[in-house]
Amino acid sequence: MKKQASFRRRHAPSKAAARIDTLMARIRKVLVANRGEIAIRIFRACRDLDIATVAIYSEIDRDALHVHYADEAFFVGDTAPAKSYLSIPRILQAANLAGADAIHPGYGFLAESSAFAAAVTEAGLIWIGPPADAIEQAGDKVSARKIAAAASVASVPGTSEPISGPEEIKAFAAEHGWPVALKAAKGGGGRGFRVVKSLDEALEAFESATREAEVSFGSSQIYLERYLENPRHVEVQIIADTHGNVVHLGERDCSLQRRHQKLVEESPSPAVGPELRKQMGEAAVRLARQVGYSSAGTVEFLLEQNEAGPEFWFLEMNTRLQVEHPVTELVTGLDLTQLMIQVAQGDELGFDQADVTFRGHAIECRINAENPAQDFLPNPGKIERYQEPSGPGVRVDAGVRAGGMISAHYDSLISKLICYGGTRDQAIKAMLRALDEYRIGGLVTTIPFHQLALSSPWFGAGDFSTKTVENAMDLSELDVGPMGRSAAPAGHRRYSVEVNGKRYEVKVLERSQTLRQKPRPPDLSPSAGLGSSGDELTAQMQGTVVKVLRKVGDEVVAGDPILVLEAMKMENQVTCHVDGVVSEIRFQPGQTASIGAVLAVVTPTDS
Repeated sequence: MKKQASFRRRHAPSKAAARIDTLMARIRKVLVANRGEIAIRIFRACRDLDIATVAIYSEIDRDALHVHYADEAFFVGDTAPAKSYLSIPRILQAANLAGADAIHPGYGFLAESSAFAAAVTEAGLIWIGPPADAIEQAGDKVSARKIAAAASVASVPGTSEPISGPEEIKAFAAEHGWPVALKAAKGGGGRGFRVVKSLDEALEAFESATREAEVSFGSSQIYLERYLENPRHVEVQIIADTHGNVVHLGERDCSLQRRHQKLVEESPSPAVGPELRKQMGEAAVRLARQVGYSSAGTVEFLLEQNEAGPEFWFLEMNTRLQVEHPVTELVTGLDLTQLMIQVAQGDELGFDQADVTFRGHAIECRINAENPAQDFLPNPGKIERYQEPSGPGVRVDAGVRAGGMISAHYDSLISKLICYGGTRDQAIKAMLRALDEYRIGGLVTTIPFHQLALSSPWFGAGDFSTKTVENAMDLSELDVGPMGRSAAPAGHRRYSVEVNGKRYEVKVLERSQTLRQKPRPPDLSPSAGLGSSGDELTAQMQGTVVKVLRKVGDEVVAGDPILVLEAMKMENQVTCHVDGVVSEIRFQPGQTASIGAVLAVVTPTDS
């Protein structure tokens, strides 16, 4: 009997989790101003609360999975986000036609737009998110640094106002040293982020960062920060109601990144113990109170281990639901989306910090349509085959199915694979099992990268930072498999053999092609160059030309950038592969190039 009682205490719902079941939702119908997996995630939360749902869709998303999952769906415009998912008037019109009484923005697109939040409220609808003024203050990275200072939360050294040009980069570097980080004042997710190693790179980096920030967030404002050489990225989830109650829900470690965008997240962080968790959580709560915050939000920190012990600095606050929120849900037993709805309709949280408990360990892998062997080159296209993993401890948040499209116009995310275990080691084993079961045909995906990373000794030991992927992993010979199928490292081939009625799975290793995993110099450019062969420079992906860097008649050498191609919200430089003279430029800014299109022609010098 004692053992049974102990089991019930350990596995019964916490007071915080049980609180949700006691609340009757008064919101009747929610429009989700987003697409893909996050839209479906919110629809599911609404369904559990008996709330009707409304989807919106663009031209290319007419048959997307999220459209079929909702109770109703409304067309809001052309494929380009500016004419659909970023069009406030069209979204509000859809909400009016549907008779929705609330709007949830998801993440990305308009999720951190104070103008959208204000417009929703002014239209007489309930905004499921933080107040517009809190988004404006905390969502603006420069303003957030001032708020952090007022809340006695130390920030990474940086500018207190947006900069106007590369000369300010020079002055900042003179004080803090190279390299310097450029960041979008109004956004996050790695968009508008550039690392400048020297004065020679300042102008190009400033122009590229401001351009990407304008496209992604509607604001070209950029600020500067000291670039930390080897930090961990650790963030704290908070939830606050409109009655002054604010609690934190623990931390997530998001240090494994490419191009300053997250690949793997986990909770709790292997680098954070109880005392540090308490300190970081209290700092996050102070900052949220300082800004008058309500709803779900995330306070991001950079963590470094110094001789005196761990030290953390405020990085930014994300005034929305994060992509990686499921790992927090699994270790706390809370549904963050449902909590956001309850807060939006004026309910109190009904629990305090002491009621929040943490159990086990959760890891999330972002399954993206990218080629990790080619510096995570975007790989949009049609999903020919799709089979999700399952079993104990496995959760998949996806917005796709077989036959669906991963469009170059939107993010490269296919799904989020989240695994849970009683311990970190158990969660890792569950994730490796799930990755091995996952089948995605027709696209190259990041699954082989995740298999390599999570099976590496350094990951098991929790010994990594935001620089690990770019500095310590040579992925150039990683076998991405037959169009995205889970694969072994390069040189490994599996065959099925039957001997005397018994089936064997045989792995053959070609010794000349073993995978290298060794330190290499970091590539701090916006992205690796996309090259070609012969005289022609061809597009390796569908994308939009955002800038032409050379003109006909220019002399170039191998490695020189020719133009910038944007796809899946990422800028990629198309670089020259030979020494020669530019003889043709076939695309201009604003034009869309398909895969294989000839972008430019360079006549080799020795021809």
